[in-house]
Amino acid sequence: MLINQTLSNRLFDFIMPYITNLDYWRIPLFLVWLALIIFGGRKGRTTALLVVIILTLSDQLSSAVIKPWINRLRPCFALENVRLLIAQSSSPSFPSSHAANNAAMAALFSIRYKRYTALFISIALLVSYSRIYVGVHYPSDVLGGILIGILCCTAILLPVGYFGRR
Repeated sequence: MLINQTLSNRLFDFIMPYITNLDYWRIPLFLVWLALIIFGGRKGRTTALLVVIILTLSDQLSSAVIKPWINRLRPCFALENVRLLIAQSSSPSFPSSHAANNAAMAALFSIRYKRYTALFISIALLVSYSRIYVGVHYPSDVLGGILIGILCCTAILLPVGYFGRR
């Protein structure tokens, strides 16, 4: 409630719904993925393949396995006076799939393109924060999602020895 109500302001009320809504980002993200394949050489093509594998694992584990199992109500359904800035979802709250998927991608891209680690982590944290701010997740949903995303990335990359590669 602190983030959703006390720390609210008009600028974030305007910006956060755009940051949190995947519909605004599908085409730019697809173009980045396509650029990896076309212009990224072997490293880019491998990264594009890893994106598909890791995102599929992260998204399905968080959305199709853990959410139905935990079945936690979203704050907009469980608490009074939640400022809901986007359309409410009927799916369970824990974990945040947005946080899981963005953390998984931040982990992958930080390992593959170390120079931009701060950017990747900042984007993932901003999207994660936006989920709380717009009223659709608790902080623990986001933290759980981040942990799941990092673990999914690690589960795919560790067995094939990607850690420590340049």
